Amino acid sequence: MKNFDDKASELMKGGYDLHIHTLPSVFPRSLDCFQLVKEASQAGMKGVVLKSHYESTVARAILVNQYGHAETKAYGAVALNWPVGGLNVYAVENALRFGAKIIWMPTRDAANSLTFGNMSGDFFDRPGITVLDQKGHLKNCVYEIMDVVKRYDATLASGHLSPEESVLLCKEGRRRGVRMVLTHPEFSRTIVPAGIQEELAKEGVFIEKVWLNVVQKSVSIEQMVSTIRRIGSSSAFITTDRGQKGSPHPTIEMHRFVCALLEQGLKDSEIRDLIHNVPEVILGLE
Repeated sequence: MKNFDDKASELMKGGYDLHIHTLPSVFPRSLDCFQLVKEASQAGMKGVVLKSHYESTVARAILVNQYGHAETKAYGAVALNWPVGGLNVYAVENALRFGAKIIWMPTRDAANSLTFGNMSGDFFDRPGITVLDQKGHLKNCVYEIMDVVKRYDATLASGHLSPEESVLLCKEGRRRGVRMVLTHPEFSRTIVPAGIQEELAKEGVFIEKVWLNVVQKSVSIEQMVSTIRRIGSSSAFITTDRGQKGSPHPTIEMHRFVCALLEQGLKDSEIRDLIHNVPEVILGLE
């Protein structure tokens, strides 16, 4: 089998990973933010997004950028789970004023996610959060969140909402001119069929492709590459969703991801879309 290590390393230079979990965290993680940007810098990566399920990561991104002495820039974000008030437009605007680039809809605390039971490490009982009202329409507060995200030129991601919620959210977001991301549609709790991914991509939604989903066998690399080809590399981006304690560090996993994509025959130009071009659009850098 052809060795793609060197080519993968070259393609990672100047690239991004927009979905990484780090310390400090109430959940077990394998590395802290400073370690992350150091290792990402060694790999030549240009940027990473810090994700926490239960608090904004904007302040830590600012401190890491100021004191980490790394070439890689960290970007902050917030996920709208209960510790930040759920669908709380004030938490959203505060994070955006501070520099957040991505707003995730509820993840661990989404009603859809909780129908599958608690995730590893969950430590309190809570009702699930849904973006829908009793008539099946998006709640008014969701529209308020969309408008704030658009005003700050940030990106709204679907989190762990149900497929039905995610599709409606993404379509309505695009209708209002919001930059939208469909979060890991191959994750076992948030599966969205390839045909619907393609439909959303045609409406301008960016589709996330996650290495962790391949590692956990929610999807094969062959299936993932097939979907990337179907929706087009200019509508997709790759992330690791790594940082869990005991797992390989994110930069190692991103290298494995790129190698796997090369082994499946993706072109260099397609991989540059996935790791360079589309992430820069999502971050509002282009």
